[in-house]
Amino acid sequence: MTSQPTIEKAPRNPEPVPAPTKGLRGHPWGTLFAVAVGVMMVALDGTIVAIANPAIQQDLGATLADVQWITNGYLLALAVALITAGKLGDRFGHRQTFLIGIAGFAVASAAIGLSGSIALVIGFRVLQGLFGALLMPAALGLLRATFPAEKLNMAIGIWGMVIGASTAGGPIVGGLLVEHVSWQSVFFVNVPVGVVALAMGLLILKDHRARNAPRSFDLLGIALLSAAMGSLIWGIIKAGESWGWSSGKTWGFLLGAVVLFLLFAFWQNRVREPLIPLAMFRSVPLSAGVVLMVLMAFAFMGGLFFVTFYLQGVKGLSPVDSGLRLLPLTAMMIVSSPLAGALITRFGPRIPLVGGMVCTAAAMFGMLTLTSGTGTLATSLWFALLGLGLAPVMVGATEVIVGNAPLELSGVAGGLQQAAMQVGGALGTAVLGAVMSSKVNAEFAGNWKDAGLPGDPAPGLEQAAEFGTVPAELAKAPGVTPDVLGAITKVIHDTFMSGMGLAFTVAGGVAVVAALVATLTKRGANAEAGGGVHI
Repeated sequence: MTSQPTIEKAPRNPEPVPAPTKGLRGHPWGTLFAVAVGVMMVALDGTIVAIANPAIQQDLGATLADVQWITNGYLLALAVALITAGKLGDRFGHRQTFLIGIAGFAVASAAIGLSGSIALVIGFRVLQGLFGALLMPAALGLLRATFPAEKLNMAIGIWGMVIGASTAGGPIVGGLLVEHVSWQSVFFVNVPVGVVALAMGLLILKDHRARNAPRSFDLLGIALLSAAMGSLIWGIIKAGESWGWSSGKTWGFLLGAVVLFLLFAFWQNRVREPLIPLAMFRSVPLSAGVVLMVLMAFAFMGGLFFVTFYLQGVKGLSPVDSGLRLLPLTAMMIVSSPLAGALITRFGPRIPLVGGMVCTAAAMFGMLTLTSGTGTLATSLWFALLGLGLAPVMVGATEVIVGNAPLELSGVAGGLQQAAMQVGGALGTAVLGAVMSSKVNAEFAGNWKDAGLPGDPAPGLEQAAEFGTVPAELAKAPGVTPDVLGAITKVIHDTFMSGMGLAFTVAGGVAVVAALVATLTKRGANAEAGGGVHI
């Protein structure tokens, strides 16, 4: 066992320059196109399901916690496995792990579409996330090994744009599929895309092995990190679902997560080949970049979770109309991503990242003004501002995190960047879901009485307020006149909007903190000097 080594400056360009290639195999731009198809499938799946959640909830009779786990299970599996998957790629070759990830992701997607229960959907979503984790860091590793240094930044920029555009485009694609086909089609569509990506990978990708590849794997570190993440998310979700924040069980899980994280850090300083070499975090910009990714994803993914229910439940829009209503968000991310890349190249990442998170915070606070009667122009304004704010963070994260990491640990850094985003998304969905549930639980009964409705609310109506959706069968219930139905609908929508408003307030506050963290970022040493640091 050894302690973490120190980080020192390395000579310029210590990495070998990729040899010129002839033909399709190993061609840099062909490689970029091949990995982009696979990465697009995984990034798209991170948000495409958001539009399908209401349909899944109604079809399978899921609770709010069940729906959260459709997202959380996927994101947590990605987050926990990404760094381990990066090490697997270093050891066995990034081409192999990329192709296995593509094939497994497509098969798991098909299994979700064939599932008839919410438990199976969640289980296969976890499996889908594990296979997605295999191909994400492998894609970055393939780009680093294929492109010469002077073109690598351009390739990584395009790679980041694909992720950003796919993430933002998920709601539109999901809306079209859910409305015109079924919620199952959201997952079935990955099968033909996976087949194309697999064929392209077999034809184009060239095997690359990392120098000084790891000979062993930190199994205890993997177990500790997985247990810590699971304990944290489970405690947060159960607190909002049934236990409450004052429950001893809630705090038992949260404190257990803290202990497990501390044990993980202790073990990483003792094991010879750690899962995450903690010496990386001596770089303040790298640490700030990781925290920034967590906070950005917390605000974005957590906020988007409720936007879909607002559009479909409160506004009464169809799934495809909901996706189209989010078009300003998608379009602004696609249009502003190249601009963000140019600004980051010219001025460094700090100013664009701070400005991006300020715009994100303004959008979150602006969405506090949304009501059941808010028009398209107002919602489009806030969604466009959100897209404008997110683009610099999506594009600049690789430069901040990977650029400030030792070159020998670039694969780990790439996995860390993606893991931070997935953890932030899972935490955002869980925490804001708990905030929403607590607010609804606190206000629903009072709103019911204030509306002059007789008796106590029927079972299930409070849960309906968590989704903002009035049950279709309520209109046929005995004693429910049109006036009573209108009053109940107003109570459900008002309670939902109150809960969503608190969730957006929290998300906006997190975005403000992220803007402050972004002031600590800077251009990576590797990008500035063409060299880097080594351990």
